[in-house]
Amino acid sequence: MTNSIRDIAENSKVIFIIGSNTTEQHPVIGVKIRRAKRMRGAKLIVADPRRIDIARYADLHIRHKPGTDIALLNGIMHILLRDGWQDDAFIASRTEGIDALKETVAKYTPERASEITGVPVEQIELAAKMLGENRPGSLLYAMGITQHIVGVQNVVSCANLQMLLGNMGVPGGGVNPLRGQNNVQGACDMGGLPNYYPGYQHVTDATNCEKFEKAWGVPGTGKVGLTVTEMLKGVESGQVRCLYVIGENPMTSDPDLNHVKHALRQTEFMVLQEIFPSETAQYADVVLPAASWAEKEGTFTNTERRIQRVRKAVPAPGEAMLDSRIVIELAKRMIALAAAAGAPVPDPDAPWADWEYQRPQDVMAEANALTPIYAGVTYERLDAGAQLQWPVRGKDHPGTPVLHVGQFSRGLGRFIAAEHVEPAELPDDDYPLMLTTGRVIYHWHGAEMTRRASGLNTVYPEALIEVSPKDAQRAGVRDGDLIRLESRRGEIVAKAQVTTRVGAGLVFATFHFPESAVNFLTNPVLDPTAKIPEFKVCAVKMSKEPA
Repeated sequence: MTNSIRDIAENSKVIFIIGSNTTEQHPVIGVKIRRAKRMRGAKLIVADPRRIDIARYADLHIRHKPGTDIALLNGIMHILLRDGWQDDAFIASRTEGIDALKETVAKYTPERASEITGVPVEQIELAAKMLGENRPGSLLYAMGITQHIVGVQNVVSCANLQMLLGNMGVPGGGVNPLRGQNNVQGACDMGGLPNYYPGYQHVTDATNCEKFEKAWGVPGTGKVGLTVTEMLKGVESGQVRCLYVIGENPMTSDPDLNHVKHALRQTEFMVLQEIFPSETAQYADVVLPAASWAEKEGTFTNTERRIQRVRKAVPAPGEAMLDSRIVIELAKRMIALAAAAGAPVPDPDAPWADWEYQRPQDVMAEANALTPIYAGVTYERLDAGAQLQWPVRGKDHPGTPVLHVGQFSRGLGRFIAAEHVEPAELPDDDYPLMLTTGRVIYHWHGAEMTRRASGLNTVYPEALIEVSPKDAQRAGVRDGDLIRLESRRGEIVAKAQVTTRVGAGLVFATFHFPESAVNFLTNPVLDPTAKIPEFKVCAVKMSKEPA
């Protein structure tokens, strides 16, 4: 997030949520948004194909077709430019590329945007008016924006809108992705991405490679690695022979689960490191018991880039060990085997080649030295109560609650025009319905933990598929009936929940319950840049199961 949660709640005059079921997936942020609307009159725009909970509080709910975000945003920007609501001073002093953007959005008249998105012209006009008249305004998005074949272009379009309005580098503004899982921000910060060293330092940059080679004692390849989806494809091609899975359950959370199952069966050797047995465990050759978050010391970095202390509450049971300790012990054994075989090993004189981290502070010391955005993050400061949001450039730096104040990290912000592109798969005669996916408030992601909570299972014990009244009537389906949902990749059976939360032609399902996981149906086609699958759109057909 470019801005902090409190800043948005206290300073945004308008909050534009697009592709985020905020109150169910980020409940604390959802509460603050509702309070901002109720207590100080902040305007709220929600763009989501479903009538999600937060839409009940919105001044305007835009129900656009899944996969049409770019057309909607371009249509709004067309009106902003037409009516002179753009921030010319900000554009002139802080950005480049405005002419190309103007040329593109000129084609997205309200009428054309309406035709593509299914949103009435009046609503597109009203959205632009609300954004133009209420500044600063913040934009919040989540995986409803990113999980498309044009996920990167969707994000670019969000940035285009906020720069056009001058809503960047100011309190109450910003482009604010709500991260999908606990500490996913911290994991990415520390190098949990195939194209970055820690701190978003590109692995293809020779200077970065040299820096980390000196620190770690091993040469960098300068090559971008594989994403999870690409790894599973690599198993089939022989590019990948072994998988080491840590705290992930691809047998519920990856697209096209029949393909995932085939790939895991074909993997020559697989290690799973987990706190509970999962659906993926049955394919593992070795299962390593790991400690949970409550059984370890360290830090998490949340969605607003805030680094927070995690303190051990209980000891790890049985043979469970810290994830880091398991990795370290495994690495040491591999280095010893390599040395015995005469293979290259890390340079012992490199500062962090020995893997001797005795405390989490030792890891943070390495981050201080190698990761500029964490240079001033220390346990002493955190334990003393410092509220640090990266970048924290030094031991006396206060952190950065708002990014891009004065200038962008690249200097000038660059407008990148984006064109609407149809989803990879749309409804047709054989598969006439559009499926979109997500979560419900009672369960989390693959639900390995929440399905073990009796209270949550009492409230939401099984998979439900949201079906519109019109589609249910056409199929002869009543609320609670078992229905079969099929795509070109697989099928699931679950109970129908007949509801106006979805419109005609759209169905919604989750991946919380393995026996009815929606990812048996989803399309594994990827965004060409971010390599994220198009979870949010695919074509399906529905039929009632015999009694």
